[in-house]
Amino acid sequence: MLLGITILTLAGCNTSGKPSVEAESTTPPAECLVQRLSALRDSGLIAFGHHDDTAYGHNWQYQPGGSDVRAVVGDYPAILNWDLGLIEWDCAKELDGVPFEFIRSEVVRHDSEGGINSFSWHPRNPVTKGDSWDTQGGNIVRRATTEGDSINAEVEKWITNAATFLGSLKDADGNPIAVIFRPWHEHTGQWFWWGLPNTTAEDYIALWHMTRRIFDENGVTNVVWAYSPDKSNCSTMEEYMQCYPGDDFVDIMGADVYHFGQGDDDIFRERIRTTLGLAIEAAQAHGKIAALTETGSEGLTTPEWFTTVLYPEIADKPIAYITVWRNGYQMDRHYYVPYPGHPAEADFVAFYQLPRTAFLKDIAPIK
Repeated sequence: MLLGITILTLAGCNTSGKPSVEAESTTPPAECLVQRLSALRDSGLIAFGHHDDTAYGHNWQYQPGGSDVRAVVGDYPAILNWDLGLIEWDCAKELDGVPFEFIRSEVVRHDSEGGINSFSWHPRNPVTKGDSWDTQGGNIVRRATTEGDSINAEVEKWITNAATFLGSLKDADGNPIAVIFRPWHEHTGQWFWWGLPNTTAEDYIALWHMTRRIFDENGVTNVVWAYSPDKSNCSTMEEYMQCYPGDDFVDIMGADVYHFGQGDDDIFRERIRTTLGLAIEAAQAHGKIAALTETGSEGLTTPEWFTTVLYPEIADKPIAYITVWRNGYQMDRHYYVPYPGHPAEADFVAFYQLPRTAFLKDIAPIK
């Protein structure tokens, strides 16, 4: 496979995209993951990711080897996505109830098997103490980035918590595990307190810069940074780049684009072509990696969604990966990959077998 040949030539990194023994002192773990993602893109493969894949599924939770993806196709996703929501409050579990120590153990396991881990973050509203979708409280981002404001001190502590957790992820030999981090995502939508029009582009950029400063001050070198506007209010390059924090702060140019069920096929296709197209164009112009950072069709009401709706829109695009959302435990319709017995099961197997889709066995290091 082309990918195996490409990964073996990563400068200063071994086959798993980690620093080689002779390069450990000079090659940051994050840079090795950037090289690996670039190799994936250049190989023609698109890594498949799934949120909370091994924590729970349609009718199970916290079972050894558990994964709806694996139960259907016999393989794990290439990328496991996790969330940091409630790390800001020093909680033992994230916002959907997954223990952070379970996440840590799965990050280590998946990394040891050659997989990639990524993180999103849905922090609480620091003013109202509501969730991320609570937009009350005015321009919270401005307060969060204004030195001397009580909200600034609180959010800086939150970011420090996130940096501490991500920076503490290490493999069995004590080496940092490189991960993708996608903070302050979908900012072009209005549903999060950090999104437009709840703040300004200038304030949003200041928040991103503050986040990176705190990570750097805490010596975190294992994070690859993903910028991911939503499809909403993002139909031109000006809109896509409006809140871009700068080339020194971003490694991945992403796009979050969802399909909203039957009758939405053409709308979804157009949104993918527009928003993901902008991400690809921006990535090529700025020397970054493009990805479909969040997507999916809740409930998979179109049984052939993966092969007839999604794949035709990504098959010819130079992107490194895609990530679909979670399979909620005992939640009607809140699932984004089929489980055994679902009408979309056969289609997902066909998707797995397509030439460009890559799961764990496709990206794992050559033994």
